[in-house]
This record gives sequence, structure tokens and C-alpha cells, in this order.
Amino acid sequence: MSSRADVCVVACAEAFRGDGEIVAAGIGGPVTVLAARLARLTFEPELLTHDGTCLLTGDVPALGEVPEVVEGWLPFREHLWLVLNGRRHVMLGASQIDRHGNTNISCIGDWARPKAQLLGVRGAPGNTRCDPTSYWIPRHSRRVFVPAVDLVSGVGTDRGAFDLRRVVTNLAVLDFRTPGGSMRLVSTHPGVQVDDVVAATGFELDIPEHVPQTRGPTVEEMEVLDRLDPGRLRDRELA
Repeated sequence: MSSRADVCVVACAEAFRGDGEIVAAGIGGPVTVLAARLARLTFEPELLTHDGTCLLTGDVPALGEVPEVVEGWLPFREHLWLVLNGRRHVMLGASQIDRHGNTNISCIGDWARPKAQLLGVRGAPGNTRCDPTSYWIPRHSRRVFVPAVDLVSGVGTDRGAFDLRRVVTNLAVLDFRTPGGSMRLVSTHPGVQVDDVVAATGFELDIPEHVPQTRGPTVEEMEVLDRLDPGRLRDRELA
């Protein structure tokens, strides 16, 4: 039987479906890294995956292992070229996100005198302006899904985002495929009701008449996941 983490990895992997030969970059933890590698090993074989530093992996190793086959060398300057030319799909995290997908990873409160200092905007502006971007948020709550972010790090659909693809959380899958580019509920994970998602969101969601359940992993996908993550680090990310 699959766990909630398994469902989330598969949902994140689905964000890369149809991407073809571009770099799939999972940022921030086991779930997004596994998602990119799972997609490559199953339904999106042309994806380029990397070891988290500068090597394009050929044999798609398990988490924490060094690849035996290296497809290419990807120093930082080359990585920046890929970003600026739309050849990367990145899956980021967010401390805050609003209904149009504007995100904040920089600070909480007034930027001039914040209550909490976070990472800074980092590469979020360039990623969201130039490349397909998705988000993985392991704790869906009103503290994260806010009416307005305190500082815009990654731009949303109302600020010229290139292609906001998907938001996956521990509760649901969401996207921005509405006429106004606002956030839409796509599916809820097994055991989660629509009302649970609404209660955990600090703004009004676009909710279709029928909201399906997020699919779980196939037998093949489960076998791949168990090989890539035998220690089930993915479960700890949702604990």
C-alpha cells in the first residue's frame, strides 16, 4: 500500500510530463529530487537529471549515491544559460504563496524590518520569469497560502510568470489553468476532502464541480521509488 509521500512524489513527477529534453531540477528535499528521477525512469525518458551539483546523471542513482554514468558536465555558468533560455523546469519551495502563484522565500513581515529573515529571493525571479516552474509545499496551511505575500520572490501569473505549472502539497494538487490565472484545485490526495483544502487555504480557490482523487503510484513506479529511496526519506518530509 502506498503512503501519502508516495502519492506526493508521483504528483510532483507528473509536473514534468511532456517536458522532453530539458533539465528537471528538484530543489529542497527528497520528494522533488525523487519526482524528477521517477519521471525520467518511467514516462519522460528524455529528461535531464543531475546529482545536485554539476553532473548530469546517466544512470539515475538512488538518493545519496554517486552516479556511475555521467552524461555531462554542468558548471554554474552553463546552468545559468539553461535558466535564461528556458531549458530547465524547476520545482521550488515557498514560505508564502498567493492565489496567482506569487511566492515569498525572503522574509516574513515588512522587508525593511522583517519579523523573520529567510533565504532571500535567490534565483526565484529568473526561474519564474524564464522557465517552467512548479512548487512542492509539504505543509499546506493558511500561514503558507496567504492573501498577499509579504515580499514577491517568485513572480505569479499576474506579474508575468513564464509558465507556472503545478503546486503539489501534502493535501492536494493545484494549478493556474483558469481565465484569470488564479489557483485551481485539481485533485485531493487519498483521505483528504475538498473542505480540508479550503480550510487550510487563506484565499478563495477555484474549485471545479468534480474534484478527482490524486492517483497513486503504479506497480512499476513503486518499484522505482523503492530502488531510488530504500530508506524512505520521502516519508520524513511529510512527518
